[in-house]
Amino acid sequence: MLKLDQNGTIGFFSPSTPITFFCPKRFQRAHSFIESKGFSLKAGNLTGKRDGYRSGNTRDRAEELNDLIRDPQVRCILSTIGGLNSNSLLPYIDYDAFQKDPKILMGFSDVTAILMAVYARTGIPTYYGPALVASFGELPPYTEMTWQYFEEVCINPALPYTLRKPDIWTEEDIDWESQTESKPPVENQWVTLNEGVAEGRLIIGNLNTITCIWGSPYMPMIKDGDILFIEDTQKSAAMMERLFAFLKINGVFDKISGLILGKHERFNDQKTGKSVIMILEEVVGQYTFPVLAQVDCSHTHPMLTIPLGSRVRLDASAQTLTLLEY
Repeated sequence: MLKLDQNGTIGFFSPSTPITFFCPKRFQRAHSFIESKGFSLKAGNLTGKRDGYRSGNTRDRAEELNDLIRDPQVRCILSTIGGLNSNSLLPYIDYDAFQKDPKILMGFSDVTAILMAVYARTGIPTYYGPALVASFGELPPYTEMTWQYFEEVCINPALPYTLRKPDIWTEEDIDWESQTESKPPVENQWVTLNEGVAEGRLIIGNLNTITCIWGSPYMPMIKDGDILFIEDTQKSAAMMERLFAFLKINGVFDKISGLILGKHERFNDQKTGKSVIMILEEVVGQYTFPVLAQVDCSHTHPMLTIPLGSRVRLDASAQTLTLLEY
């Protein structure tokens, strides 16, 4: 189990969207928040830079990450945000250096590609969790809630650890650079679609990004008994049917022992009245494994921290997810 202590530096990188260029106010707020927790930060060398829709060319973005991987003082690496092009970096990541000096590597959304590639190539769990600007650049109370989950998994880990449902959450869309007040809270609720308990290896990530690495050596093979956690953001009903059907026709639902569905930020039902859950159940058809939905490890706030490749126990009846080993 990896552990981050106060002597360890937190590095950050921008594998796709140049968010430190586009949103300097939110970036500075996030930077100050992490510093307020007593940690030093190391900026990736593309911080504040832009190459059109991305932070730099493919090789430069890969080297930004590799520089942090190779730095022995950096014990945790956070992405600043996701985007669309993290999968371009996969052939150029220094997996050998990561294997020799493992550290906490964390992000979500498009960064799924990097997290899964590092896990697939090294066998070392990576972390689906907050990104520097996207998550820690938010305002209280969500930043403190997200930090608490990060702290319990990465700074003061103790197993077994049962992830707690946040009391509130939000998906409110407010311009990041003009935002001056906290987003309005919504009372939280997780949803049991099928009761039961399962234990197994957890594969977690953004579903749309998974389709961009599927069948490559950078995608961990989903095996019999695995528990799958998927989430997505701002998709239409048609797209979610397409993505769930992708899993169906690739036999994923025939292998897994449990399924977790994250909250879907700003879902577009295309005036059908259908929810993401309804589309999922239509596509999957008959199933017997436990399913828990609306879990807070996604594009909404606050965000849990969950290791990819960890061994977990899913109790959909009790609506709990317990980390057993990572």
